[in-house]
Amino acid sequence: NRGFMKINTSKMLEWGGAITAIIYSLLVSFNIGAEFIGFFLLLISAILIALWSFRGNHKGILILQLFYAIAGIIGMIRWLG
Repeated sequence: NRGFMKINTSKMLEWGGAITAIIYSLLVSFNIGAEFIGFFLLLISAILIALWSFRGNHKGILILQLFYAIAGIIGMIRWLG
């Protein structure tokens, strides 16, 4: 049973991160004034995929997600200021 739960959690993190990243990129590229929401979704995506990569020992992806998280935070701060 634990293996089944691990697979579901892993898939949820992986696909949740991918879907939020797709929505982020569309919101920012459409230039409709939803950039703050987009950058927030980038941050959420980075957290989800970072958790997935940490659990799966994917170190390169984990480092990449840390930089995406920083970019999301910078984007939100700059959008507000």
